[in-house]
Amino acid sequence: MTLDEFLNHVATGGALNTSEIYRLMDKMSDEARRVTCEINNAYHSQEELRALMSHLLGKPVDETFKLFPPFYTDFGKNITIGRNVFINACCHFQDHGGVTIGDGCLIGHNVVFATLDHDMAPEKRSVMYPAPIRLGKNVWVGSNSTILRGVTVGDNAIIAAGAVVTKDVAANTVVGGVPARYIRNIDEGERQ
Repeated sequence: MTLDEFLNHVATGGALNTSEIYRLMDKMSDEARRVTCEINNAYHSQEELRALMSHLLGKPVDETFKLFPPFYTDFGKNITIGRNVFINACCHFQDHGGVTIGDGCLIGHNVVFATLDHDMAPEKRSVMYPAPIRLGKNVWVGSNSTILRGVTVGDNAIIAAGAVVTKDVAANTVVGGVPARYIRNIDEGERQ
């Protein structure tokens, strides 16, 4: 199986449950760990970090992208990062299902993006199901938040620190809690 075949399969939401899929996932995980070890185990300028992230993602990141390591991912090739994005330290991207971060997003410390879920039946628990996570423009994700598979976060939204986001978040709103719930709207004057 090629990377493109895997990404096309993931886009359908189909189960990840064949030996061919598992072999590719293992290969990509090994590559991602090699690059993240390079990112995390030595000092690098932002320019060097952008080059390493571009290698990890398999596509260029914008010159406005900024990262504070350490950074962790177990796949790497299904992440898309917009312009003027900042990712703070200790974030974990489980990106098999796809993670898209829109322009101007701020990602706090220790944020987890989890794009896979396991089958509920104990006898099929090793079967995984992917779904993408998509952040619109100017989203602020507070420290220690977790965003689960299939969630779309609208433009200008704020995810409060420590939230566990299990369903879509409307644009121009603040959510928080476990599971995350609507807290309030962001007023016109508060928006960019």
